[in-house]
Amino acid sequence: MVPDSTGVKGEAMARTTKSERPPDGGDPAAVRGRILDAAFAAFMKSGYAATSTLEIARRARASKRELYALVGNKQEMLIACITERARRLEVPADVPAPGDREALAQVLASFGTQLVREISDPAVVAVFRLAIAEAIQAPEVARTLDSIGREASRTALREVMARARKAGLLDGRPAELAEQFSGLLWRDLLLSLLLGVAERPNAREIAERARDAAAAFLQLHPAVASPAKGGGG
Repeated sequence: MVPDSTGVKGEAMARTTKSERPPDGGDPAAVRGRILDAAFAAFMKSGYAATSTLEIARRARASKRELYALVGNKQEMLIACITERARRLEVPADVPAPGDREALAQVLASFGTQLVREISDPAVVAVFRLAIAEAIQAPEVARTLDSIGREASRTALREVMARARKAGLLDGRPAELAEQFSGLLWRDLLLSLLLGVAERPNAREIAERARDAAAAFLQLHPAVASPAKGGGG
């Protein structure tokens, strides 16, 4: 009589499954983090359109049930991945209102330093590359990046310009002023980073770039002349 090997196989599979589980005790936050890391790695390797939820589950060492329960479908995973990295593009809401041109230069330099430091991070550059690579087959990648990530920094910069205009330090439309400053700040750096033909600038180079952009911007936009007060006659 041949021994029944079903029980032996079942025990072996149980031992294998148990040994393959990460040592996080199944903590939902830890599992969700693994899923997002796995999803981002899969998107970068195979592209968003070609990545399956099964591949993400395998990489994350999680079940598809956990994927949907803790994150959602593939598009929701994409949004979560981008949102996680887009938080680095946000500017604090309590940016002080500049009281004079010198203070405005400092605010712009500080803003520019944070923007270049965060966007030039390899993980963020990778998100931009993913959006470009998937522009035809999965345009939702670029739309998500634009609405969640880039819009946060644009809104914050427009707010800085609006406050400066209200204080009489600048003249012009805040949206156009923000675009001009961004152009002076980046020049061709972002394109070079995306193409891989330039290295990420170090902290000193980033700070210098931001100061130069602020100075050039203020030279293009001289102080608004105060209306002359009428004298007694």
